[in-house]
Amino acid sequence: MREAASAAFHMADIRDKRPTRRRAVAVGEFHPGQDAFATIIERRLPKGDALVMAEIAGLQGAKMAAQLMPLCHPISLELVRVRCVPVVERHVIRVYCECALEARTGVEMEALAGVNAALLTLYDLTKPVQPALTISGVRLLFKEGGKKGLWIHPEGIDDAERAHYRPRDLARLDGVPCAVITLSDRASRGDYEDRSGPELVAGLQRLGADLAHVEVLPDGLDPLAERLRALATKGVRLCLCSGGTGLGPRDVTPEALRMIADRTVDGLAEMLRSESAKHTPLAWLSRAEVVQVGGMLVFALPGSPRAARQCMDILAPLLAHALAMVDGRPHA
Repeated sequence: MREAASAAFHMADIRDKRPTRRRAVAVGEFHPGQDAFATIIERRLPKGDALVMAEIAGLQGAKMAAQLMPLCHPISLELVRVRCVPVVERHVIRVYCECALEARTGVEMEALAGVNAALLTLYDLTKPVQPALTISGVRLLFKEGGKKGLWIHPEGIDDAERAHYRPRDLARLDGVPCAVITLSDRASRGDYEDRSGPELVAGLQRLGADLAHVEVLPDGLDPLAERLRALATKGVRLCLCSGGTGLGPRDVTPEALRMIADRTVDGLAEMLRSESAKHTPLAWLSRAEVVQVGGMLVFALPGSPRAARQCMDILAPLLAHALAMVDGRPHA
């Protein structure tokens, strides 16, 4: 007897994702024609003020997204804003829905549901005076948050929209000299290929960093301490070290950092453990460390590829700001 096939549909498993601040803005247009457009903006429709009711309907639509779309995660929205903007020169109503929260999943579908509910309400209230109505151009304008940061629709965003919503990307490290060092006896001997270092390299490259130094060193105090001193002298601003943060006898990366530290940055180290624990409780076993050596920040991160990738996602929004603080300058 054949084993029963698994269900064809399922909600995405987001249990291993880390909650981050997320925002999405969707847009769409309602085309009532010249005469009906004037009736709408003058608040003379027989059913009542369509612009006000559409904004209320958009709020309701965003909150009901999970009920309308079976595979959409139910989420607790923290912000919903709906705007109906008359575009006089084209006789259209441009509708926006902005949604935001801190969660493991995004709010694109909620923003799109809000726009569609508002547009359909405009349609419903306008059809008694004009049956020839059109809805068009419904799309996600942009989204931000999660590990990928800012995404803007290929059709773009105009200056007025950008000024109103102020989409924010991850603060970049364009041209900042950075280094990645993997600490592993076996990887340094060539017993296996280092995979955590490349994860950190890829994360820094996504932020525009200049990879001035990438290396695999054996575990131990002196080789790492000497290399970090040399990198700081050469003007490297940020060094991410992978490996040697566990409880084994050769896990001495935190001790090497403290040997040469001008100061420790305990808050960032605790944040790494706390945020990583949202992925796995084993994060509390990590001895992640962050120190400042001259003008260089040094991070001791766990050695697994998955942990390195997660730590890079955690640190990406903060690195440019931290370096600005080291320099004693404000960062937007």
